[in-house]
Amino acid sequence: MSDLRRTAPAVARNRDPILDLLPDILPPSGTVLEVASGTGEHAVHFARGLPHLDWQPSDPDADARASIAAWREAESVPNLLAPLEIDAAAPDWPVSHADAVVCINMIHISPWAATEGLMAAAGRLLPADAPLVLYGPYRREGHAIEPSNAAFDEDLKRRNPAWGLRLLEDVARRAEAQGLTLERVVEMPANNLTVVFRKR
Repeated sequence: MSDLRRTAPAVARNRDPILDLLPDILPPSGTVLEVASGTGEHAVHFARGLPHLDWQPSDPDADARASIAAWREAESVPNLLAPLEIDAAAPDWPVSHADAVVCINMIHISPWAATEGLMAAAGRLLPADAPLVLYGPYRREGHAIEPSNAAFDEDLKRRNPAWGLRLLEDVARRAEAQGLTLERVVEMPANNLTVVFRKR
């Protein structure tokens, strides 16, 4: 049988810096919904590193979900749940509650409607004081864009005009409109940011 597990080179570089932050952000128990889980490598790593939490991966792409399921079977991490089909831009998601939401490297590689849907769902699903954690590259008001991020932004827009690095302040305004307050912005390796919102 062919191995359906996919790999993404960036995961090996960023999974530990992200995991180092998560214990201080995520709740002590409950279910973390990961939106746009991609290959599933983050899900395996975080579920193993945070055994007190149930980790719920998801992705709109069937091949990605097959990769997540294959990683889950191969690694046998007991608190890693089977992947769900979730399109961030969709108005209805197949979940009714989450104790935290994590979304890594989606916002710049998706239409703006996906960010709007993510914020709406986080505002709907999360209880008070629960976090929404984002990771990826952003543009920021008052900050010159790094040359590597400028080149990446241009490449994304060439691939799909609906993609591209978002202005963090625009993302924060969408979050605020859904009852989510910006709590922290953490500088990460390779000119990425971890951005934490809290449900009011």
